[in-house]
Amino acid sequence: MRVLLAGGGTAGHTSPLLATADALLRRDADTQVLCVGTARGLETRVVPAAGHELALIPPVPLPRRPNADLLRVPLRLRQAVKEAGAVIDRFEPDVVVGYGGYVSMPVYVAAQRRKVPLVVHEQNALPGIANKVGARLAGTVAVSFPDTPLRGATYVGLPIRRMISTLDRAALRDEARAHFGLDPALPTLLVTGGSQGARALNQAVAASAGALAAGGVQVLHVVGPKGEAEPVRVDGVPYVVEHYVDRMDLAYASADLVLCRAGASSVTEAAAVGLPAIFVPLPIGNGEQELNARPVVDAGGGLMVANDALTSDWIAATVPDLAGDPARLSAMGAAASALIPRDADDKLADLIRAAGGA
Repeated sequence: MRVLLAGGGTAGHTSPLLATADALLRRDADTQVLCVGTARGLETRVVPAAGHELALIPPVPLPRRPNADLLRVPLRLRQAVKEAGAVIDRFEPDVVVGYGGYVSMPVYVAAQRRKVPLVVHEQNALPGIANKVGARLAGTVAVSFPDTPLRGATYVGLPIRRMISTLDRAALRDEARAHFGLDPALPTLLVTGGSQGARALNQAVAASAGALAAGGVQVLHVVGPKGEAEPVRVDGVPYVVEHYVDRMDLAYASADLVLCRAGASSVTEAAAVGLPAIFVPLPIGNGEQELNARPVVDAGGGLMVANDALTSDWIAATVPDLAGDPARLSAMGAAASALIPRDADDKLADLIRAAGGA
């Protein structure tokens, strides 16, 4: 079987794409996979690193509001559809799978014109424009959250990497803390703004470094490729700053609590491994991040705080007490992990194989 997977930009699209590719190859090692992305996204690094071929087409950003850039979309889309069609003609896939974002729209149109079976997977609780269109063209639609408003969708969950879905945090904790140079005994806060980082999170947590240390909480802070954090360090309480972490399984295993954005991958991965979370939804977009995190928060698996309410004072007043309460953390972790399927990659792979006639 030949499968074309289209998605890119951030880890929100590339992580489920790679997890699906791995699941397809576990099902049948002879499966041929081609990934399609753009030159501006994370996929240019992570897809080749995972051992998959990557074809590039022009991005087609879709403005959220009417502006001058909206007038350029038809011409950009026409050129991108032409190049996506050339990729499809060369690879001759049995099925095309899209994950939304800049790269998917032209691939959806090109696949529909060639009558290639199309599968769409939506990561967020609130679909983006590309997948709203793609879902109307696709024979199979899958979603990460059960109440996602796409007609005829099948709820499978969000495909996550096997290093995450099979993670035993307790068994890996000592190795993980040694890997990052953390104290094996202190409560640990993991901070991450996703693959691109988050300036507001970085600044608020760095400013609260003294209060966290005074409360006996050490920090593993993933600031992002271009992010910065300048905490005032306290002797004896580690505050480790990393720009990017490839081994997120070790980062999750080292932590007792995570403070993060509420992208679909962040919510799903934290909940799946039973890691209590403080979610800080991105304050732009369609409000999809708050919707992503809401089921976990409502179940008692996490807290939610607005971006402009996340201050160093709030962190100092909230995090040390929570991180130092093992019973509460255990209950939160159990509530979160009960919500999230860990086998979404296999479920989606089965839908793809069926759509492609396997």
